[in-house]
Amino acid sequence: MSTVTESYLVGLIGAGITASLTPPMHETEAAHHGLHYLYRPVDLEVIGRPGSDVGELLRAGRELGFNAFNITHPCKQLVLSHLDEVTPAAAALGAVNTVLVRDGRFVGHNTDQSGFAAGLTTELPGAARDTVVQIGTGGAGSAVAAALLSAGVRTLHLFDVDGARAAERAAALAAVFPGREVVAAPAGALPELVPAADGVVNATPVGMHHHPGTPVDPALLDGRQWVADVVYLPVDTELVVAARAKGCRVLDGGHMAVGQAVDAFRLITGVTPDRARMREHFLDLLATRQTASQTAPPGP
Repeated sequence: MSTVTESYLVGLIGAGITASLTPPMHETEAAHHGLHYLYRPVDLEVIGRPGSDVGELLRAGRELGFNAFNITHPCKQLVLSHLDEVTPAAAALGAVNTVLVRDGRFVGHNTDQSGFAAGLTTELPGAARDTVVQIGTGGAGSAVAAALLSAGVRTLHLFDVDGARAAERAAALAAVFPGREVVAAPAGALPELVPAADGVVNATPVGMHHHPGTPVDPALLDGRQWVADVVYLPVDTELVVAARAKGCRVLDGGHMAVGQAVDAFRLITGVTPDRARMREHFLDLLATRQTASQTAPPGP
């Protein structure tokens, strides 16, 4: 008598995500556990839909039998009004990156926070966390800030090119973490704040292939500090390379990318994945992509 194994149909809704590494990470890990698992990107740019259509896409997915969706830019906040339930952690962040379809209901989670926290714990054990400067307070930035405060950071300086957004995030986080100092920092204060900090975190897109550069002058860093980045394309950003050269302990963006995937996979399947194996696979995928881009023939 044969045993019927449950299959999983999962999607990723966001803009410009056709080449995301999350689908192969999920599918390969599922294969190790003997799971039937199909993960497909739903790229808003490819299908010509705005982020505001995320609710309609969720409902269509439910009708087609999807078990879950990961949600990324620009839908992490937009999706909230379409959910039946949101975990307290995701509600506090005002952002959701994982939606489970359970008994016809949409349940929102956020694994960005737990994903970053896991990397912080495993890769930077014992790192001083009294004072941290974080640059960027968007969807990923909110999760990173909450993870830092949960990990014991006592004073968190938040900077964003949108000063109002930084102020709003600082006020919201201060309410959730009483007794901690969460302050919106003006741009002019970074040259003073960064050298005095124990850690510096980049939660902006600066450093990506299409957004080269560093969000902070590396000359402000010194070897006693630790530096974290959320960017993973490339995983060795200009900031990461400069920080290593200064002797800083570094947490590259790949750890958050893998960490959020690990936690989302567990939520979707109920199976605990192998974090180290997923990290190794992630780095292999990055290396393959880099090799392909270097050997591709020139365009017409």
